[in-house]
Amino acid sequence: MPVRSVRSRRRVAVALVAASLAVLPPVAADAAVPPGPHHDSGLQEQLDELVDAPGGPPGVIVVLRDGEHSRVVRAGVADLATGRRPEAGDHMRIASTAKAFSGAVALSLVEWNALRLDDTLGGLLPHLPKDWHAVTLRQLLHHTSGLPDFSQSPGFLKIIRADPRHRFDSRGLLDFAAGEPLRFEPGSRYQYSNSDNIAVALMAEAATHIPYERLLDKLVYRPLGLRGTSLPQGYRMPKPYLHGYDVSPPHPTEDVSEVLGMSGVWASGGIVSTPADMTRFIRGYAGGRLYGSHVVERQRDWIPGSSEPKGPGRNDAGLGVFRYSTRCGVVLGHTGNTLGYTQLIAATPDGHRSLTFSVTTQVNQAQKPELLRRMRAVQENFVCALLRHRS
Repeated sequence: MPVRSVRSRRRVAVALVAASLAVLPPVAADAAVPPGPHHDSGLQEQLDELVDAPGGPPGVIVVLRDGEHSRVVRAGVADLATGRRPEAGDHMRIASTAKAFSGAVALSLVEWNALRLDDTLGGLLPHLPKDWHAVTLRQLLHHTSGLPDFSQSPGFLKIIRADPRHRFDSRGLLDFAAGEPLRFEPGSRYQYSNSDNIAVALMAEAATHIPYERLLDKLVYRPLGLRGTSLPQGYRMPKPYLHGYDVSPPHPTEDVSEVLGMSGVWASGGIVSTPADMTRFIRGYAGGRLYGSHVVERQRDWIPGSSEPKGPGRNDAGLGVFRYSTRCGVVLGHTGNTLGYTQLIAATPDGHRSLTFSVTTQVNQAQKPELLRRMRAVQENFVCALLRHRS
């Protein structure tokens, strides 16, 4: 693979920082996002227009599922070099929707009494800074921990800028932020942080003495039948895959699918999956299939807080999941963005109906605010189509 451009190397660091920043807006600002001119009709046309928008993705694929019935809507291409269309079995980087997977692992262990939501970092990971010791698993899953974000630390960003494929010790990522104080008193406010989910994975390992990758397989992949999902350390993508692109006019569009190694994001965003697998995952995860109703109830302790990027409608944060209150009703899920990819997974609280919305360029408030506004409007229209349909 040829050496990447200087522009890509610089954008790697920008992309990582942008993916980790989420500023909590007033509720009114979320509620005021217009639904777009098409409302619930013309879903195909809306995706076509999203692809054709300035800075828009080369490809989009949406999987709508209602019970046993699925519908796939797509626009653009999976690979600009070949013109191949996106498919539900194509691999892709799922970005911060991987945080829902760490939530699934942790809450499954809570179900098994291997972890408690009130377990602390000091109790399970005493080598971490003493100032962090009182932070609980509940606060990590709620993004109210106050942990500084390792992916924004100067030392981490220096390495990434020099070598985006650098092989990190994933279990040592928090060391990059270990010299920084807590951002606020744990539990006092919401702030999205990539460090939270690294800490969740480490707590799961400490409690079980089982590597996080094996916990994912045992507690998530196998129970939900996920056959195309993995947590790699390197930069290679399994074939076939949705190619991710840097679309930054007037610069040429650049394939960035394999620019970034996954060891530097690990449990906070390193999973590779497919639209088909993500559909299976969110139906089971949102529907509470992985643990009992008493854990589901605690997971749905909602506080004001948005995923990154914001999902459709008003956003509220639970434990490893977000509630998206749209004009047509409520779905539960997660979003994510990373270099070359943007994701939304969502399902009704019973898991019966679901939506997987995958875009092959990075879209967030920091880099493409207008495109994000348009995309959220389209996502809400898809949610409305999902909720108003009956199988």
